[in-house]
Amino acid sequence: MRKHILVRISMLLVIVCAAASCEKYLNVVPSETISTTDVVGDIINAEKIWAQLYGNTLQDFGLTESGGYNGVLLDACTDECKNHWETPAELAFNSGSWSPVSNPLDNWNSAYQTIRLANIFLENIDAAYIPPDKVSYYQPRIPGYKADARFMRAFQYFELFRRYGAVPLVTRSYNVTEAGSVNAMRTPVDSVIGFIASECDSAAAVLPLSYTSDPSEMGRVTKGAALSLKAIALLYAASPLFNGNSLYANVKNPNGEQLFPQTYDINKWKQAADAAKAVLDLNVYSLYNPDPSNPIDNYAQLFYTREYNETILPFLLGSTNNLELNYEPNGQDAQSCGGHGKLSIFQTMVDAYEMSNGLPITDPASGYVSTGFWNGQIWDGKAYRYCTNISNMYKNRDPRFYASIYFQYEYWDSANHPRPLKFAYFGNANGACDGWPKSGTNCETGYNWRKWNNPNVNLRSNNGTSNRNYPVIRLPEILLAYAEAMNEYQDAPTQDIDDAVNKIRARVSMPALPISASDNTKEGMRARIRNEWRVEFAFENHRFWDVRRWMIATAVDNGPMYGLNARPSQDELQSSGFDPGSEAAGVAVFYQQVVDQTRVFVNKHYLFPIPQIEINKNAQLTQNLDW
Repeated sequence: MRKHILVRISMLLVIVCAAASCEKYLNVVPSETISTTDVVGDIINAEKIWAQLYGNTLQDFGLTESGGYNGVLLDACTDECKNHWETPAELAFNSGSWSPVSNPLDNWNSAYQTIRLANIFLENIDAAYIPPDKVSYYQPRIPGYKADARFMRAFQYFELFRRYGAVPLVTRSYNVTEAGSVNAMRTPVDSVIGFIASECDSAAAVLPLSYTSDPSEMGRVTKGAALSLKAIALLYAASPLFNGNSLYANVKNPNGEQLFPQTYDINKWKQAADAAKAVLDLNVYSLYNPDPSNPIDNYAQLFYTREYNETILPFLLGSTNNLELNYEPNGQDAQSCGGHGKLSIFQTMVDAYEMSNGLPITDPASGYVSTGFWNGQIWDGKAYRYCTNISNMYKNRDPRFYASIYFQYEYWDSANHPRPLKFAYFGNANGACDGWPKSGTNCETGYNWRKWNNPNVNLRSNNGTSNRNYPVIRLPEILLAYAEAMNEYQDAPTQDIDDAVNKIRARVSMPALPISASDNTKEGMRARIRNEWRVEFAFENHRFWDVRRWMIATAVDNGPMYGLNARPSQDELQSSGFDPGSEAAGVAVFYQQVVDQTRVFVNKHYLFPIPQIEINKNAQLTQNLDW
């Protein structure tokens, strides 16, 4: 029994079921029909419900189209990139056409179903029937099961909170027959956050520091995960979107109750910092450093490896090559990578990476040059390869740039793909191009995703798969949460703030802060920390939420999104002076910034609309701003 259930938990996280009976139960019985009897009846059913709480809550949060975010690739709804096979869901976000009746990321119903499941479980697990011969095994496990359920319930509320802000706080189960009579008003933001924090504390008091001594338990929630969720929730609550935001002054319950605090409270930053420090003070997490002498590889390996020292809360992805297939560059010739290359990176994302001297490319002292070319050694995923005609834009950049983004004329696994990547127009070269406009190729901006791709996977020969975790929470998130919160709380940066950020930068051999005079100011450090969030967590589904909580999305996610001129017109090719059907013509007009897509983000988009169907059912629910 023990092995069956633990395998069920681990393999739920990689979308594989441990036993046919378990699979049937979880796939057939809807959450809303599960009752007290299902838990009390016997411990086996209760354990299945516990497993279902994991399956309903932990996911890859928008990394893949099948990852549980309703088919939305979350990063493709940010200023990081575009899915050039854009789904209707992504197009709705990027065009601003989503609404209370059509919201691809609406999770209201599914979240409250899981919350109901957790409530039933918590109310009844202590009374579950345990066969006499199993008491010694199950009885000691029940406190841990309850702590897990509290965490999952808190996580569901966090997912609701960062979408809608104030939401009804339901802490007991209701029978199906009661559902029509439950007309709860929205609970104010501070009370929702208080509940999440309290639940995390309760769970942390019971959960172990790790399960490393028992590999069959890996993937379960730990004390550090519970405390980390608390810290992240408090960081959101302290952020401009939720801390004294006058936009929501008139969003109130029918009884006049204020749902969003209208007074800025600087102490919320201190609470977030203290919560993050509590995680750091556990002293059980460390940054992954498999190749310290090579800062590019040292960072890149984290994203195609099962790793449990930096990863505080893992979601175990299956052993596949799906990410490589989706995100490696395309090309149709025999030397190409053979992926779909489906995400085109915007130039603003490329420009976010600092120079290797630690200065932004906008700093006149940085040494950044946007014109001309250079030849030199570039890491291809397995080895350094001599490359030629590389744009000076890509010279001497933060190692995370080389680990995260494919660009013109670099190599990927050159031993097996012995030609450079070619995103510029390549004329009539029989598909020897990784970009537009040959049939079947798709890169629109001149850049593809490299992060997450495993150089040991060869799609052309169909060799290799990746065993990786999706890091739902990893250590740099807590380090940056601490740094951001302390910087906002204090008048000026202090050494502990520098230290937190520098631990992350040191992994990739980036210079320690402070570097420029502005780094010693609150505003200058804020810019540094926000950029560190951006580059450290590029393509990890953070940016979508960060630009909302910082309230900068109307600037960065609104208006034209730029890429390089990977899709030139015939007139442009003709004007190059080269044969318009040649590679030379394509390259000559390639390094120009052009508009790839125009996005729409207005104030109402900072929070999601309460689903109209819920408003229709419950007159006590107040709609969010301008929806």
